[in-house]
Amino acid sequence: MTQDNQPDLAGKLTFDADKGAGRSKWVAGFLALLLVGWMGSGYIIPSQAAQDENAEPPTQSAIAVAVMPSQAQDVQLVLTAEGQSQPDRATNIQAEVSGQVVSVSAARGDLVAAGQEIGRIDAETIEAQLLQAQTQLDQATRDLNNAIALQDRGVATEDRVSTARAAKAAADAAVTAAQEQLDKTIISVPFAGRLNDMTLDEGEFVDAGNVVAEVLDNDPLTVVIQVPQQALSRIQNDQMAEVQFITGEQRPGIVSFIGANADQQTRTFRVEVTVDNPDSVMPAGLSARIAIPTGQARGHFISPAILSLGTNGDLGIKTVQDDNTVAFAPVSIVRAQTDGVWITGLPDSAQIITVGQGFVNAGDLVDPRPAAAAQTADVSQ
Repeated sequence: MTQDNQPDLAGKLTFDADKGAGRSKWVAGFLALLLVGWMGSGYIIPSQAAQDENAEPPTQSAIAVAVMPSQAQDVQLVLTAEGQSQPDRATNIQAEVSGQVVSVSAARGDLVAAGQEIGRIDAETIEAQLLQAQTQLDQATRDLNNAIALQDRGVATEDRVSTARAAKAAADAAVTAAQEQLDKTIISVPFAGRLNDMTLDEGEFVDAGNVVAEVLDNDPLTVVIQVPQQALSRIQNDQMAEVQFITGEQRPGIVSFIGANADQQTRTFRVEVTVDNPDSVMPAGLSARIAIPTGQARGHFISPAILSLGTNGDLGIKTVQDDNTVAFAPVSIVRAQTDGVWITGLPDSAQIITVGQGFVNAGDLVDPRPAAAAQTADVSQ
């Protein structure tokens, strides 16, 4: 069969004759009119929001918070700082003459008195030198006396007397020098304290200048702290202080020195607090916390958990005013204790929000409840 005999099927496909073909046109037109009407309804029928423009705003619901009444009290202001104890005096003891150690009369750690002997160096040679110097002094003294006697009789001249007097002076100097060398064979401490180190041993040879011991004077102890420049005006000499050592022991102290030049790196001033330390019981080098009373102020005692931050980062407290609205008051911590902090910046009487302060802001309306009642309500829920 050829292509010429096949039927022509390339005509257009139409549905005009199908049932419902005209109905779809009506549905489409209806939907279009409905859409246009909805879009224009705002111009014809005022919206509910426009009608309620002059209506009163809805009443704000009050947020329940727990409050605690607080009354300001007098609080002792205290400047606290960390420091370290140092000996009042410390020195190294050196051998002043060379020789063999013949005796040791103290041990490391002993308490010693001022001038106490702790060792002795062999003095046999020096004693012989002293004896020789004394003999020469005796001879020079006799020569001077003879010269003076002869001069009185007119036999000796003035030059002979002067020569004899010079010889006697030299002999005196030799005796003094030998006696000083003999005294130096006795090694003693310059002040009372504790022997922190001792290297003397019997039989050993020491050279002049060798360090043989170290003595510390720990009575009184000196505790050194660094005070910020803004707090320097609150401290004075002879001011009482409380010193708590890291060992747990507490001792009273007194401000004995205030530096007049700030540290170039930290801009702080050196302050020394003196602490009595009988028998040097407390060792030097201990860490210590210093508390110096500096006056009084009116403050409130609160838990640190109640503190809040303002919108600009200020540390403060949220309180409830007479109209049950929230107020934020910037505060300053003037004293910290283990069980709370003392703050200033609030009026003498205040209703402090203790629970819920994180959910309200300044100006919010709240339903204040006593702290105890609020905790009971939370438990019952």
